[in-house]
Amino acid sequence: MRRGRALRTIVIWCVRVFFVVILAFPFYWMLITTFKRSTDLYNLKNNPFLFNEPPTLEHLRLLFQETLFLRWIGNTAFAGAVVVLITLVLAVPAAYALARLTGKWGEQLGIGIFLTYLVPPTLLFIPLSKVVATLGLQDSLWSIILVYPSFTIPFSTWLLMGFFKSIPRDLEDAALVDGLTRWGAFVKLVIPMSTSGILTVVIFAFTLVTQEFVYALTFISTAAHQTVGVGVATFLVRGDVFYWGSLMAGCVITSVPIGILYNIFLDRFIEGFTVGAVK
Repeated sequence: MRRGRALRTIVIWCVRVFFVVILAFPFYWMLITTFKRSTDLYNLKNNPFLFNEPPTLEHLRLLFQETLFLRWIGNTAFAGAVVVLITLVLAVPAAYALARLTGKWGEQLGIGIFLTYLVPPTLLFIPLSKVVATLGLQDSLWSIILVYPSFTIPFSTWLLMGFFKSIPRDLEDAALVDGLTRWGAFVKLVIPMSTSGILTVVIFAFTLVTQEFVYALTFISTAAHQTVGVGVATFLVRGDVFYWGSLMAGCVITSVPIGILYNIFLDRFIEGFTVGAVK
């Protein structure tokens, strides 16, 4: 028995260590590349996993002093916050209404809404660019703020539908008997019980804004208005010259906060994606 428990413990720890190494390696690689000297980085005889020469802050200086990196982060945060707000305002009531529709109409309509999310951006950016030009939003953050909800709202609506379906209607009926209106039951009962699903939508929508490339590159050309995903890739890749140290610095600075956010709310995030799946 003891040997069996010991063997099981060893296997569990081996699996844990394996996944920790696999998941942490990209961050380690970005971090060590950020502080490596260029002569150390491009010397094929040097060990790529260690500092063969003293570390340097030159790549960070290039990133912060010769690019608009902080401005790009601010643009991304602002656009992400507005897109998340628009997504919640429209997707939450839409998902609740579709989840409470009788018969198969609600489910079929929800699937139809979700299918719009599957349309590739490479097919949509041309007609959407016409809409942006008509509204006079070219080369501004408001162009992507207008466009991004077109694919965050469908997915978020479909995701929240499954979450709202898992909430028994009896609870709402009891709230109505106690004197609440339908809107009051929705605000005071359903939404507090749906925090996991709503949090999942927030993380999904904000992450999508930070990593989206096609629309941001198409609709915004001025450096001061760009998001971090486009700005870093545009100004740190010049022809066939890649500023790897600064590129990795930008990646690690923007990815670590999102990684921490995912880990803090991991349980709620998984619950938001899986609740109602069996039902």
